[in-house]
Amino acid sequence: MKLTKYVQTVSLEDFGWEFRHTAHWNRRLRSTGGRFFPKDGHLDFNPKIYEEYGLEIFRKIVRHELCHYHLYFQKKGYRHKDKEFKELLQAVDGLRYAPSLEQSAFHQYQCQACGQVYPRRRRVDVDKYRCGKCQGPLQEISA
Repeated sequence: MKLTKYVQTVSLEDFGWEFRHTAHWNRRLRSTGGRFFPKDGHLDFNPKIYEEYGLEIFRKIVRHELCHYHLYFQKKGYRHKDKEFKELLQAVDGLRYAPSLEQSAFHQYQCQACGQVYPRRRRVDVDKYRCGKCQGPLQEISA
């Protein structure tokens, strides 16, 4: 998918206004679906949102960023708190917040005494650490 071309299409179809800058994929975005840069007018989008949620949700995120874009260049309130932004976002059916990208734990440990489960991103030394509830020994249940 040619991203800039897609954003131009969405802009014309949903807003009736032209998108004149560029759009880029940005894999470094973690909790946000996209970002608008007023300094040079370009948009960044999180490809993980498109991969995980599909085109329908992604289009709503494009609409959200285009609300920032168009209101900024019309010299209207383009920030999340501004009335014009909220009204335009609702009018074009854009998403207010990006859907969650779950950060799954890579390691899970379980207490052998009480059964408490501890999801962790980093490995835990089971000989050194104990259960926080009952001080029982820990065992890795998934890696």
